[in-house]
Amino acid sequence: MAAIPLGKVLTYGQVAKLCGFPNHARYVGTTLKCLPKGTTLPWHRVVNAKGEISFPRGSEGYHRQLSLLEKEGIAIKNDKLSLAIYGSYSPS
Repeated sequence: MAAIPLGKVLTYGQVAKLCGFPNHARYVGTTLKCLPKGTTLPWHRVVNAKGEISFPRGSEGYHRQLSLLEKEGIAIKNDKLSLAIYGSYSPS
């Protein structure tokens, strides 16, 4: 996650695959839930495979992630972001 550049996102599945655990996207989500408050990891740059924020719409977590993504210039329309635009990052 630390390598995801500003203004780009990866899906939970992509993070899992990069960690050597393909098909374990839920583990990534569980790990992100356990991050300590105030973490400097860019957890907000991880979204679901549909390009959506996984927090329930309207929740505190949803608004926090939405705000962080928008501050990075990521446009969200109809509760989705474009993975073709913002998910085109391929870590080396």
